[in-house]
Formats: sequence, C-alpha cells, structure tokens
Amino acid sequence: MASPFRPDVLKGKVALVTGGGSGIGFEITRQLGLHGAKVVISGRRKEVLENATASLRNEGIDASFVQGDVRKYESCEAMVAGAVKQYGRLDILVNCAAGNFLALPEELSSNGFRTVLEIDTLGTFNVSRAAFAALRDSGAGRVINISATLHHGATWFQAHASAAKAAIDSLTRSLALEWGSFGIRVNGVAPGPIRGTAGMEKLAPGAGGALNDAAVARIPLGHMGEKEDIALACVYLSSPAGRFVSGHTMVVDGAESLHKEQIVPRAMVSSVSRGVEGKSRKVGIGGSKL
Repeated sequence: MASPFRPDVLKGKVALVTGGGSGIGFEITRQLGLHGAKVVISGRRKEVLENATASLRNEGIDASFVQGDVRKYESCEAMVAGAVKQYGRLDILVNCAAGNFLALPEELSSNGFRTVLEIDTLGTFNVSRAAFAALRDSGAGRVINISATLHHGATWFQAHASAAKAAIDSLTRSLALEWGSFGIRVNGVAPGPIRGTAGMEKLAPGAGGALNDAAVARIPLGHMGEKEDIALACVYLSSPAGRFVSGHTMVVDGAESLHKEQIVPRAMVSSVSRGVEGKSRKVGIGGSKL
C-alpha cells in the first residue's frame, strides 16, 4: 500500500509504541519509522523485541527497544525513561499492548477478567501517566490509544475485552480534555477485522477460512482491512494534518460496526419506491397535483 504522506512528515519526532514487537503494533511502529520518526518498541518478551528491532533497522528505521510490563507503573516509568535516554525526547506515545481470549462470561474467572483490564486499560493509563512529563515537554505531544469496536453494541464471548476497550475510549476523552492545555493531543484508533492479526487467527480456533468469509460478509466495503490501514491512521493523527483533532476515537473498520442484515432485496425496494414516486407525481404533496 502506497502511503499518501510525505516520507519525512514525522522527521525529528520520537515515538514509543507499547506492544510494538508484533502484529498491528509492529506495523504502526514501522510506518511511523518510515515516515521519519525515531521509534522505540516495548513489550515483555526480549527475543520478540530484538527480532522486531532488527527488522525495522533493516528498513533503514532508527529503532530501539525497552523491555517492560505495562501492568506495573514502575516498569512504565522505566520504558519512558529508556526512550528519552536513547533519543533525548518523546513526542508520540501509541498504547497498543493488549490481551484477549474467548470466554463464556459465566465461566470467565475473576482473574481472567482482571488480567485483560490490567493489560488494556490499566496499561494504557500507566504508560500515558508515566509519559506525561516528556509529552508535555515536547510541546506537541500525541497519545494514540488502540481500541476496538467490540463495545459498539456488544460482541459475543468477549465481555472482558469489550469492557476494557470501552474504558480506554472513555480515558481517551478524559485525557484529551485534561491534557489539552499542555499541548497534548489524545486520540484513539479502533480497528475492525484486520487480515493476518491475532484477532482473526486466535479468537476463532479451527474456523479457518469460514471465519474470514463470515467477517467479510459483515463489512459493507466487502473486504477486511490491512495492518497498514491502522498504521496510516496513526501516522495521520501523529502528523500536522491532525493538529486540531483530539478526544476522538477513529473507527477503521470498513463500516463493519454499522452492519445490519439486509431484510428486503435491493431490487424489490427499487421497484416499490418507483411505484410510490409515480403515485406521488400524480397526486402531489398533500393531495394536490404538482
């Protein structure tokens, strides 16, 4: 996918991406780097971080990593300190670390529910809070929280993740309100069905192509998104093009969250509406001829 942005649109900026070693987080990091930012990825697994950083550097991106756990505030402070020590500043924070699994709510343990909220919601707050001073000192800090559309209505077997993402969207609005006076913009991106992600591969074990077919059938645009779609939304929100956007969670899902089953065939609607329009021309509004 060709980028619509200049390759230097983020030149001079430093970005920290939690969960940036794999999946959507890695592609976000990659696109920020390809558009000029120096990037730092964080996560718990050192080997994943090392491999991801090497891959980014092979593309000419100035990249490094900091190991840590977003559930622990002291670890988040160390992540931010490591990024600032490496590059001298922090301008962009992308909170992408997340956890999820399918579970019946009546069988979901309290610990399982808490774990997802700690990674997703508490983790988003922890890193944002730890990064506040550096983002404020940047003069134009940006926070981007990766959310979801699970709670736009409701989603089967994901009560824990839906609650976590709803809380993240609320936190996005609150921080945008309270940190705007410091020059910090806070936004979110809510991905829909994205090809080649854990959300499509892990959350329906054994479904294979049937899951993809079912997902596509619910998307008005007729195809799943790509990781680049989410990453380029983050580039937009990080760039000067998004300078007056704050407190908004951008839904990037091909209108999937608006899906409703089509009850009446389009051809039937067209035929009926033409008949109604024909009668209205004869009778006119209010019974008067036109």
